[in-house]
Amino acid sequence: MKLSRFSRAGMAVVAGALALSLAACGSDDPLAGDNGAAGNGDADTGNGSALSGEFSGAGASTQERSMQAWIASFQDQHPGVSVNYDPSGSGAGRTQFLAGGILWAGTDLVLTEDEVAQSVEVCGPEGSIDLPVYISAIAVAFNLEGIDSLNLSSDNIAKLFTGEITRWNDPAIVADNPGVDLPDLAVTPVHRSDSSGTTNNFIDWLHATAPEAFPHPASSTWPLEGGESAAGTSGVVNAVTNTPGAVTYSDLGAIGALGRASIQVGDTWQAPSAEGAALAVEVSPLIEGRHEHDMAVQLDRTTTEAGAYPLVLVSYAVVCLHYENEMDGQFIKAFMTYITSDSAQATSAQVADSAPITATLRDQIADSLAAITFGS
Repeated sequence: MKLSRFSRAGMAVVAGALALSLAACGSDDPLAGDNGAAGNGDADTGNGSALSGEFSGAGASTQERSMQAWIASFQDQHPGVSVNYDPSGSGAGRTQFLAGGILWAGTDLVLTEDEVAQSVEVCGPEGSIDLPVYISAIAVAFNLEGIDSLNLSSDNIAKLFTGEITRWNDPAIVADNPGVDLPDLAVTPVHRSDSSGTTNNFIDWLHATAPEAFPHPASSTWPLEGGESAAGTSGVVNAVTNTPGAVTYSDLGAIGALGRASIQVGDTWQAPSAEGAALAVEVSPLIEGRHEHDMAVQLDRTTTEAGAYPLVLVSYAVVCLHYENEMDGQFIKAFMTYITSDSAQATSAQVADSAPITATLRDQIADSLAAITFGS
């Protein structure tokens, strides 16, 4: 059963949502109350906030730009709070979370069954859940002077990264780009050197849509020997920016002035966009068999839905369902409520070209957050 999260009518209001400012975020804070009363009934510590302390998360670098803005605004609302987020990559974030080193992990890949089982040791018998907080298209980005966009089939993209296509004027690319003066320039594929949810999502899409050209199953680490590599989203983007003929895969909001590829969806070429990413999630179901409050999405990579862009990632916050420290639990509830609010999602769309989550999805996340307990 497909989850109806992003209605086409709802897309029309995204532009209006982008007009919201950070200053409008106060009403999204569950710990803020009128007349100095904290929303959860606890004593106020100033500016309507009952929170204080230092709280840390780590993980997906795809969330970095949004997280910086979210943290700045949240700390303005809660002057007694210091929030840290290390964009060390999805794999590193999950590892730190499962070791008990951080309160939440950002990840572009949901926890595996084994990782969920491990989380019981840190979180208690209820374990952890995945909450979608950031949705973005993954762009195939390239550095070709004077060329801003190209049509690249998944088969040709696979061959660019496996080394089967070595020059940009290869006949297979020329055939899909009539009228484009493609240079006789060497292709330099650049992949992530670290464990990366972006890599996992990119490989998952390639394997689903071009299984013969790319027979490698989804993995958080690049499966091929050789080639150029760099750590983190900024690392691969910088490498391509400084290398004519280079190509990589990256969160759309991070590619800057690099060229971007349109991919084939059904009979049309679809450019990467927030709207296309949102639609791809809309036509995808939740993963079955997980905790009732877990919201992991099973992305439909082979959809032919008009307007969808299935080379997409859903980035998650992994949180415990129980925190022994009361303030830790209050923080997680407040911070996760804020970053999934209308205003915070609009801010993310502004700074990172992400797709704002809908009211329906936000309500479902709120139900999951309500299930979080804290205290001994």
